[in-house]
Amino acid sequence: MTATIEPSDLVWYVSYGSNMAAARLACYLEGGCPPGASRRQPGARDATPVRGDTAVELPGTVYFAGESPTWGGGVAFYDPATPGRAAARGYLVTAQQFADIASQEMHRHPDADHDLSEVLETGRLVVGPGRYETMLCVGEREGAPMLTFTAPSRQDHLLAPPSPAYLVMLSQGLRETFGWAETEIADYLRHLPGAEATGGQRAE
Repeated sequence: MTATIEPSDLVWYVSYGSNMAAARLACYLEGGCPPGASRRQPGARDATPVRGDTAVELPGTVYFAGESPTWGGGVAFYDPATPGRAAARGYLVTAQQFADIASQEMHRHPDADHDLSEVLETGRLVVGPGRYETMLCVGEREGAPMLTFTAPSRQDHLLAPPSPAYLVMLSQGLRETFGWAETEIADYLRHLPGAEATGGQRAE
């Protein structure tokens, strides 16, 4: 895989959380606040709709932890080291759009491109110490790298159950992406670490 990429080059942004719902992702491109959320996103510098999307299943697991200022309750993080399966959705966007989505998830203003050479070369790039500030390259599809972001370490915060509004958005994304029935969605979500955490449980 090439270690250089231009802002206009295409990449797959792989979402495993609320951004699996197309309406939620649109808030990061066009700006806006999705139903149930408390924080409005400014949107990307380029609001062009995604060029395509695809269902993705990653090795590892998704877990819920931390406290979301947008949703309340825990939010989803990806742990590639724990055996399991992580349902996800890949969106074909430009590298600049991916940078702007990532910046907004990092609670930064979307006004700068990220140097993706390290994550393409090594599979991992730590942008900062905060949540969603660790970028991962999780594969390649149709010649474009597949990129996501998560917490630096699963041990960095406590497991915490997600809020009902966050679960609604996650369920919508899983339904759109995989066409799962409600029973399949409920079964997948309740088996994720942190889904029923009682507090004080370390994410390990």
